[in-house]
Formats: sequence, C-alpha cells, structure tokens
Amino acid sequence: MERRINTGGSTDSEEEADDVGAPPEPQRESHSHWRNLSAFWLLGLCNNFAYVVMLSAAHDILRTETNQTATLNVTNSSRYDCNEISTAAVLLADILPTLIIKFTAPFYIHQIPYNYRVSLCILTAAASFLIVSFSAHVAVSLLGVIFASISSGLGEITFLSLTAFFYSDVVSYWSSGTGGAGILGALSYLGLTEAGLSPRDSLLVMLIIPALLLISYFVLLLPPSSLPRWKFPAGYSSADMSDQRPLLDEPSPRKTERSPHPTMADKWKIVKSLLKYMFPLSLVYFAEYFINQGLYELIYFPNIKMSHSEQYRWYQMLYQSGVFLSRSSVRCFKIRRIWILACIQSGIAIFLLVGVAYLFLPSLTLAGIFLIILFEGLLGGAAYVNTFNNIAVESKPEDQEFAMSVACVSDTLGISLSGAIAIPVHNYFCGLK
Repeated sequence: MERRINTGGSTDSEEEADDVGAPPEPQRESHSHWRNLSAFWLLGLCNNFAYVVMLSAAHDILRTETNQTATLNVTNSSRYDCNEISTAAVLLADILPTLIIKFTAPFYIHQIPYNYRVSLCILTAAASFLIVSFSAHVAVSLLGVIFASISSGLGEITFLSLTAFFYSDVVSYWSSGTGGAGILGALSYLGLTEAGLSPRDSLLVMLIIPALLLISYFVLLLPPSSLPRWKFPAGYSSADMSDQRPLLDEPSPRKTERSPHPTMADKWKIVKSLLKYMFPLSLVYFAEYFINQGLYELIYFPNIKMSHSEQYRWYQMLYQSGVFLSRSSVRCFKIRRIWILACIQSGIAIFLLVGVAYLFLPSLTLAGIFLIILFEGLLGGAAYVNTFNNIAVESKPEDQEFAMSVACVSDTLGISLSGAIAIPVHNYFCGLK
C-alpha cells in the first residue's frame, strides 16, 4: 500500500477536514482493483488484435486474387520480388478510418455511453475476420480490413478515455495489453499458417478475440457508478467530476471552479500543451510504419528455406515482440524525452531505405536484420507507453479524459502519412529493372 506524505504546511487534521465529503479511496490491493487491471490488459489485447493480424496477413491478402484469378501478378521483371500492390495499401485501409475517428471523436464521443461504443467495437472486429476470411477479391478483403480499423480506432479512443475513471496504473496495463496483441496476433497468425492452416481458416479461429473482448468489458471490468454506460445523459462531458476516479493516485478531485464542460478554447489549450509529446510520437510511428509496410516487403533473402511470405510474417512477429516488451516496461523505467526515440527511429528508417536502394541488406545475415527489426519495435513501444504515461501523470484530473483521447491521434497520423508515402516508394523500387 502506497503512503502519501504531507509535504505542505497543513496538518493531518486539516487534510482530513479538506477531504470531508470526498468519496473514500478504493484499496489498490483489493480484488476489484486487480480485476480492473486484468480487464484493461485484456481490453488492450483484444482491441489491437485484429489490426495486428491484418498487417501480418497483408502479404497474403494482396496475393488473394493472384491465387484465384491471376489478376495480381508478381513482378518478375523487377530486381525486387514485389506484389503489384504495396502492402501499404493494407496499412492505409487499416489506419485511415482510425485516423478519421480519432480526429473527430474527442469533440462528440462523450455524448455516446461507453457500452454502445464497446458493442460496436465487438461487432466490427468480428465482421473484419469474417469478411477477409471469405473474400476472394482484394477489394472485398480491404473492406474487411477497414472494419478492423474501425474497431481498433474506436476502441483505442474509448478505452484510453475510460482510464480516466480508474487509477493511473491501468494505463500501463492497457499499454502492455496492446503490446501483447502485437506479439500474440503476429505469432498466432504465423503459427497457424506454419501449422498448415490456410489464411482463411486462421482468421476464422481468431473469432474468439471479439468474444474475449465482450467478456473482458461486460463481465470482468468493475467500473465506478459514475461511468455513463447505457443512458444518454443530457450535456454529458466526462461524468460528474466529484465521482470520477482520477488517473493520479489521489482521492477523487475536490470541487473546483472550473467547469466539467470545457469550451473549445479550453480544449485548444490542452492540445497545445500536449504537442511536446504528440509530435515526437507521430514521427516515431511515421518512421516505424514506413519501415514495416514500405520496406519489409523489399528486404528479401532469396536463397534460404523460408519463402518471401514466411519472411514477411517473421518480420512482423519480431517487430511486435519488441513492441510488447517495451510497452510493458513503464513500471520499470520511464522516458520523458520522447524526441530522442524519434531521432533513433528515423535513423533506422534511413539506414534500411539506403540498404534497399543499394541492395546491400541481403549481404548481411538474416539474424542481423531480425535484431534491427526487434530494436525498431522496442523504440515504437517505448514511445507509445511513455507518451501516454506522461500525459496521464501531468494532466489535470478534469482534463484527463479529453487529453488521453486527443493524444491518441498522434500515432495514427504518423502511420497514415507513412502509408501514403510507402506506396510510391514501393512502386518506384518495383519498377526498377
């Protein structure tokens, strides 16, 4: 049990007087607290699972019509082994709906109770697996990927906002769960296909994830009574702030003169205060996904037992392993200067781009490439978890719900820009003779 030390000039009796009328602080070691921590880990896992699987299956999705209609042909005349369509096309389908949701939702989503949001996440996640698994055309498969994006984007902004009703340590468990989605999603798809299942059957097996999301939120999680679950309260902003659980390890906020309904000017001030974290996080994810969806496909070792598709799946799995490790590390060490991670990640992207351009990467060992990809994942996961942990700790209690929801647009914006640039880069390299 953590103890709070009185560092001010007030006495203990004065502090007790100040806390009269405040809701009692829940016991952090209680059974309900650990249920909530477990629930947030599983929510992070389930929320990002479909998104990760679609990226891991990107190479297979783009070969769907190749195998069935031969309208997509592998470019044999190029010095690179390429699909006609870049895997960045899957990335854009997997991220643009999320970008739209994250840009607009912070200004209206508080009007929608949480249970309706989570229900939509569950339905769209299940639809994504079904559509992609039964699709015989790339266009239909990309529609399934869009459903995965809607589920992940709506889920991220919903669950990050939800952390404002609990202690701040749920943020680290949520982040660890999203990292777990990376490694378990990539590893499960790799393992099932390596075991002999077709990509279609592998995706059908993963329908268990939307069911687990339902159980995690509606059964395992124990939300406070102040959480708007089913009812549409008029003028709701972030619930009654006198009952809302804070992100900081302090009792519920005392009454303040500040309105619980921030104006547009208030929101803009919050956004400006977050730019020191949002810009570096966007740059980290821009470099990261430019590597993942723009360069992975072009880093090909032709004279080994693994096929091109198998190598791509291994790249994705190792990257997600690094993400999982670093997203679970915030309880061990914290990083405040996110811009340092952005600089290093950009350096890795430049190195790999030069390596693809001059074809010297296959002269390295496959293990060397694996280590670079693992380190890339470590940087991305560390930037994500430390960004949101810093925001959770520094934000005012009445601003936390909005701050967490608006900051999560950063990684999505970086990913979207990288996907848009990765496509012409792919086309340029694949057009070289």
